[in-house]
Amino acid sequence: MTASAFDQGERLHGLDGLRGAALLLGVVLHGTLSFFPSQIWIVGDDQTSVWASGLFFVIHLFRMASFFLIAGLFGHMMLKRRGTAGFIRNRLIRIAAPLAAFWGPVMAGIVAVLVWNASLHGLTAADAPPPPTYDWTNIPLTHLWFLWVLLWFYAALVIGRALVIRLDRAGAVGRGLDRMAGGLIGPWGPLVLGAPLALALWLEPNWIAFFGIPTPDAGLVPEASALVGFGLAFGMGVLLDRRRDLLAKIEGWTPVYLGLALGAGTTALMLSGGPTPVLTPMTDPAAKALAAAAFGVATYASMFAVVGLALRFWSGHSAVRRYLADASYWIYIVHLPLVMAAQVVVQDWAMVWPIKLAVVVVGVMAVSLASYELMVRHGMMGRWLNGRRVPWRRARPVAPVAHQAAAE
Repeated sequence: MTASAFDQGERLHGLDGLRGAALLLGVVLHGTLSFFPSQIWIVGDDQTSVWASGLFFVIHLFRMASFFLIAGLFGHMMLKRRGTAGFIRNRLIRIAAPLAAFWGPVMAGIVAVLVWNASLHGLTAADAPPPPTYDWTNIPLTHLWFLWVLLWFYAALVIGRALVIRLDRAGAVGRGLDRMAGGLIGPWGPLVLGAPLALALWLEPNWIAFFGIPTPDAGLVPEASALVGFGLAFGMGVLLDRRRDLLAKIEGWTPVYLGLALGAGTTALMLSGGPTPVLTPMTDPAAKALAAAAFGVATYASMFAVVGLALRFWSGHSAVRRYLADASYWIYIVHLPLVMAAQVVVQDWAMVWPIKLAVVVVGVMAVSLASYELMVRHGMMGRWLNGRRVPWRRARPVAPVAHQAAAE
């Protein structure tokens, strides 16, 4: 797509597709956990491989940073179009309400799978450890943590934009932000963005390097390193919505970003244990600093790389990509208990782990897509989650209006 096309406000099919892909890759990501060389997951399989942990590493490196960049871009676009009141209302309906509505059923599903798996191994309630005591510091947000963190970032966006509008009457701050955004596009961008993330990771107590940015899935206050790492990506997305012309430059720099991501990512992997990852906190300050620096660069280089690839190869309209992008929100919400249940089913099968993983992913996707088509897409839940309800039968295709801001 040309720079003029970006400037004209055409629908960003590539970023819309990448947002959906980032959510759908969560199914693969969580599916690999039962095949790690050392058991870290609730369900352990009898087939393990360093390739499974390697696949997890690659996906985890770019997935959520890319998602938050796109969320920042689409969120800023929506805020400009709908105004503060309309934006807040939409985000409460589309983000806060699903978190409140689905957290309980998701937790119940996870607990049900845990009980089922324990019973298959001959364990009873008497064998279970005492239940933990939960409060605001350790409440399990599960994989829905991204909705909670999005609310933090949306609040910061609303407050920050209001302050800029009120205090920057002459537009100097806005022009400075635009120049800063332009200065971050190039091979030096991941180094500049990676520096504060590296510092935050180095300061993170009990940081397990293999997992990069810690997942803030427990407690109502996210870890500082997660706020820094994902917040920088979200903020970069906001700046890119102000400077749509920079998307073409990102696309042009894609080969360089790929090379930088490969080099820094390989270094980060080796510093975190290599083929057999070390899943314990780093204790040596010097080694921790090197690993944090490598992860800082690798995170944003890979983020820019996949954004560039999406802009390059997914810029045109695709009915399949659009459908999957629409379905991805629902699939991500419901997938984790389904993945765990599928892992329990295949854990004792006499098959190699790639086949088991494929069965888990294909099975979960089939069930999730069927439920989306039958229960969500064409009804009120479709309007709730996707911002629109698609009729069962349409006489003609619906024009591709800009719904993309409502789906992150």
